[in-house]
Amino acid sequence: MPAISINNVTKRFGETRALSSANLEAEFGQIHAIVGENGSGKSTLAKILAGIVPADSGTGDVMGMAPSSPAEAIGLGVSTIFQEMMLAEELPIWENVFAGADTFWRRTSSTAEKKKRTSELLILLSFSDIDPDLLVISVPLFVKQWIVIARALLQNPKVLVFDESSAALDLEATNRLHAEMLRLKEQGTCVVIVTHRIAELVKIADAATVLRDGSTVGCLGRSEMTEENLLRLMSASRYAKKAKTQDTRVVYATHKPALEALNVVAMVGNAPFNFKVLPGQIVGVAGLEGAGQSEFDRAKAGIKQPVNGEEQVWRNSTENVAIESLADAAECRISYVSGDRKREGSFPNLSILENFGMAVSGQYSNRFGLIQRNLLSRAFGVEEERLSIKFASKFDKITTLSGGNQQKVLIARAFAQEPKVIILNDPARGVDIGTKQDLYGHLRDFASDGGAVVYLSTEIEEFFDFADRADVFFEGSLFASFEGDDINEDKILAAMFGQAEPVEFDKDVETGEAVTC
Repeated sequence: MPAISINNVTKRFGETRALSSANLEAEFGQIHAIVGENGSGKSTLAKILAGIVPADSGTGDVMGMAPSSPAEAIGLGVSTIFQEMMLAEELPIWENVFAGADTFWRRTSSTAEKKKRTSELLILLSFSDIDPDLLVISVPLFVKQWIVIARALLQNPKVLVFDESSAALDLEATNRLHAEMLRLKEQGTCVVIVTHRIAELVKIADAATVLRDGSTVGCLGRSEMTEENLLRLMSASRYAKKAKTQDTRVVYATHKPALEALNVVAMVGNAPFNFKVLPGQIVGVAGLEGAGQSEFDRAKAGIKQPVNGEEQVWRNSTENVAIESLADAAECRISYVSGDRKREGSFPNLSILENFGMAVSGQYSNRFGLIQRNLLSRAFGVEEERLSIKFASKFDKITTLSGGNQQKVLIARAFAQEPKVIILNDPARGVDIGTKQDLYGHLRDFASDGGAVVYLSTEIEEFFDFADRADVFFEGSLFASFEGDDINEDKILAAMFGQAEPVEFDKDVETGEAVTC
């Protein structure tokens, strides 16, 4: 009996068709990927497996049973880790790990035993220095992701579903997650991963089911899983891999910087550094989690002040203006897109249009301060078409959208502010590869018109053929910068771990296999 058997499943939410003729079969002891564009039905399929939503028709079985509630799914041995982390941030880590473990009929361990079990889970996940009594609100985003993973492992699942669970993780943490997936696979667990990271699934998955517009369009075995095959199935003609085109952008090297930082200390006790980005330039920013790059990005946008130093922009040819707040950043026409849309980007109780308009409503208000909704809707329509945002009605709550489409609304909002500088903090988190390619194109167009782009990403491959310069942070400071052909995986990875040069490899003469020195 397969671990999971999905046959001709359909699901609608009002006028929106989420799934139509979806099929999937996954085995125990297998890592099975579900891939597709934003809005293709991936997360809906995960919710059916988790017993959160029922299928309208067809069968969605886990070990021969169709869970009709989350409790039934858990009883069958299904644990699901969703992209939007469900955490009580004012409670300690151990209470979040055990959330839902106690019921009216079943009580688990004492508080002391729960703390001990939480510590054991965190050690298993290579977090031996995390105090289980810490409040969740005090830990960074990637640690929150591991708390949710620890909660799922507490259930000793037979089927474990990761819905974009690596989207908040950097390279090192993603490798750690892969090691955990392989450990679970060896134990016979069926591991299902929903991901947009094509390079990740090619590396880790045994099979991949591809969805397009809610339907299964292919299932590939390990030997067939190539980027070209996956892209072809995901969206046949639109995202077929294209030859690199000549970039005709001009970086205005003779101009004053669009954004300049002098003698900045991003984190207490670390070395000061200078930073600048020119009009027409795209700068990629990378680093392991906690290396200081996120703090620096937030300081540039006026969200967080640097520890020391001054943050400046050239508002015109004669005047420097220090950025000390979000209002200062807006006045200097700096837009910011956060990768943590739940806490820093979206308003879950407001509509799609209202979320779009939060930062630009002043541009579309009359002299009495009243928003002219027709003008705001027209502006949204321009960005909707540019970013291919999928929705049923712009008056629906933003939470009705897939995670990737929610992110597109935030990116649309940033473009609508008509910035001179756009700062993006992991903007493609939860966004499919086709949309990423579109986003790169829009940012190139923005730079071609003299705009400046600062693009922080946990996926360093995003910089290849895209960024003019890649800045790498290490231990709280800017460690290295690369341009041209030096923007490659070996050099960026080495710098992320504090190495001035890439690790050298030798070829074994007899086998021809690469071995480390």
